[in-house]
Amino acid sequence: MRLPSLKFLKTFQVAAARLSFKSAAEDLFITPSAVSHQIKALEEQLGVPLFERGPHSLTLTEAGRQYLQHLDMMFTRLETVTDQLRIRYSRGVVRLHMPPFFATELLLPKLPALLEAQPDTDIHINTALAPLQTHPTDADVSIVVNATPEGGLDCHKLFSQAFVPACAPMLLMRSPINTVADLNQHTLIVHEARRDVWERWADSIGVRLRPKKVVRFDTMHAAAQAAEHGVGVALVSSRLGNERFSQGSLVRLFDAELQTGESYYLLLRREDASRPDVQALTQWLLNEFRVAA
Repeated sequence: MRLPSLKFLKTFQVAAARLSFKSAAEDLFITPSAVSHQIKALEEQLGVPLFERGPHSLTLTEAGRQYLQHLDMMFTRLETVTDQLRIRYSRGVVRLHMPPFFATELLLPKLPALLEAQPDTDIHINTALAPLQTHPTDADVSIVVNATPEGGLDCHKLFSQAFVPACAPMLLMRSPINTVADLNQHTLIVHEARRDVWERWADSIGVRLRPKKVVRFDTMHAAAQAAEHGVGVALVSSRLGNERFSQGSLVRLFDAELQTGESYYLLLRREDASRPDVQALTQWLLNEFRVAA
């Protein structure tokens, strides 16, 4: 049997990780139709269904799950060998994974300083669309949000995850918010991944909210931008929102914070920790983003 196309295998790996042809298409810069055709061609060549396709869902078959495990190891090994080749004969490469909102709010403003600090290292930054809670196999260093990171890794806590209510100054000019009860006269902005966050915040201070309207966004970045444009009031990360607070695009409304029990952690495999380029990136990230306990 002729081996499947490497392109088809990579398409399957990405689609299986995302469980969405649309998300895979965005990652691979092709159309969802192209993803579907490549997966179908791979299944026909293997003679085995890899996905169970529902009207609004996509799940892996048992064969698909087994195949994905082997492909993850194969691609990780291939990337490692390729990177080691570049390290030995060319420039170093470090692969950094982190949540999108962390990247835009904390890393991006400091990115020129990072590149200047590591002039001989290429840094590949991946911002995961899904919530990043474990260290990816294709990452050298990752930043994740979790209550209890997995064992077997070097783990460094950066800061605790907490949320505070915030809105744009223009919103307060139209309709002041002086008490928690005033929130009921406004639209509350919700991040889709944390639908219950407003209820949890209200419970933490012993009140109930009955907002005029609720608007949901699929990313925290979109939720924060909506708040900046005066759409309503959002619960934003007190640490990740600091830049917006200092610039005045968002105003923190109350002192009460919702402590989620989660924290941002920096993770890396112990065998990678001895690499000089990984060491340098890890130390830079800790110096810039770790909050003293």
